[in-house]
Amino acid sequence: MKNIKVIIPAYNEEGSIGKVIAEIPDIVSEVIVVNNNSTDNTAAVAKEAGATVLFQPKAGYGNACLKGMEYVARFNSTERPDIIVFLDGDYSDYPSELTKIAAPIIEDNIDFVVGARVKELREAGSMTFPQRFGNGLATKLMKLFFNSKFTDLGPFRAIKYEKLLALNMEDKTYGWTVEMQLKVLKKKFTYVEVPVNYKNRIGVSKVSGTVKGAIFAGIKILSWIFKYSFKK
Repeated sequence: MKNIKVIIPAYNEEGSIGKVIAEIPDIVSEVIVVNNNSTDNTAAVAKEAGATVLFQPKAGYGNACLKGMEYVARFNSTERPDIIVFLDGDYSDYPSELTKIAAPIIEDNIDFVVGARVKELREAGSMTFPQRFGNGLATKLMKLFFNSKFTDLGPFRAIKYEKLLALNMEDKTYGWTVEMQLKVLKKKFTYVEVPVNYKNRIGVSKVSGTVKGAIFAGIKILSWIFKYSFKK
């Protein structure tokens, strides 16, 4: 049995985080919620639902993910996970599909899996125009520069823990997902996409829900792509 741990960055997700945790399959050994400077009861709800709750006062999606990784790194070798799954706390993904996300790693020894939010499995309105446009542009550029087969930058993803460490992740904000995919391509890790269902999130998105957030996320994504397109 593989040791799987889930890292959930969460900022003001008190209305959704309990639902997310409740639907995570029992194959997961630990759910780690990183409270990213929330001003609501996210931390209390997550703890009540059975998650390990960490606190990251530095704002930023990447900062929260890095805090989760820092916590996991403290385990000794016998307790360290085989697989890390990243999942958002807004209940837009279906946590029960974690088994589908992890299956290529467990069954086929794939290094990295992205849950692709394909059109036919998306609820109407679940992805805003800036999200769809940004995903399309980013993945087309990745195909152009790196011959990538990625079609989405979906946040629901699984990766072998040893491979995650090898990526030396560093982005502290919205560029986290694309940084991971670019580094997977650069290091020639094996990867696949798995189509996943996607629904309207609970609450307002911190990225696509504001013009400023959408623009900043777009700039971060494009800067990572162009940085890596010219990096040897």
